[in-house]
Amino acid sequence: MSLSGRTGNRTKTSAHFNWKIRHLVVLILTGLGIYVFLESRPNWSAMHQWNRAVGDTGFVLIALSMAIGPLARLIPATRPTVLWRRELGIYGVLLALIHTAIILVGWVDWDLLRLFGYEIHPVSGNYVMVQHGFSLANIIGTVGLLYCLILAMASNDFSQRLLGGAIWKFVQQGAYVLWMLIVVHTAYFLFIHFLHFHTEPRDPNWAQLPFLTLVSVVALLQFAAFIKTWKIRRISHRTAANEAV
Repeated sequence: MSLSGRTGNRTKTSAHFNWKIRHLVVLILTGLGIYVFLESRPNWSAMHQWNRAVGDTGFVLIALSMAIGPLARLIPATRPTVLWRRELGIYGVLLALIHTAIILVGWVDWDLLRLFGYEIHPVSGNYVMVQHGFSLANIIGTVGLLYCLILAMASNDFSQRLLGGAIWKFVQQGAYVLWMLIVVHTAYFLFIHFLHFHTEPRDPNWAQLPFLTLVSVVALLQFAAFIKTWKIRRISHRTAANEAV
């Protein structure tokens, strides 16, 4: 076997090993995150404990995946972390699915109309809309979950080759819209839902401030990366124009 062949095999083995390590690390962080969120709400019912612990951990993973891209543009030394976006996104989507299953089983008892804010009227026996905010938030969450699944299925080398570079990038760029859907969905349940007069009053959720901080950091990173990219392209266009004169 030639030296170049041996080097190629070592490179493939290393890449495969690193892929496994990333999955293992993210899986461990996922377990730790769920544990911490569970322990932080000991007075909640088991369903809401698990619902929020899984949902909040998934939110953190997706937030990290959204922050890595702009961070790598701003600080070149962090570019190796771009490899972690796939694993963070995949486990974020898996947690979103588990979060949805917990709600279906433990909150609305597999009644899809209840998932979207309807309840049976005690007199007429018909479904009537009683929670408009709950309905809108879960519609947004459902749309976000469907797009999460599309992104997860496209987050592999086979899909990239199948779709082609241009289409694959177009699908991936939808992650920014997805992020906004996730933020709105999460914000409703953190700040609004339990203020409804039909629900039992609760103490403020301690996760509100960390949520605002995390969303703000991601937004600032994205804005700063946009400004840097714009400046670089502006300079390159000016240089090209000057050279053409």
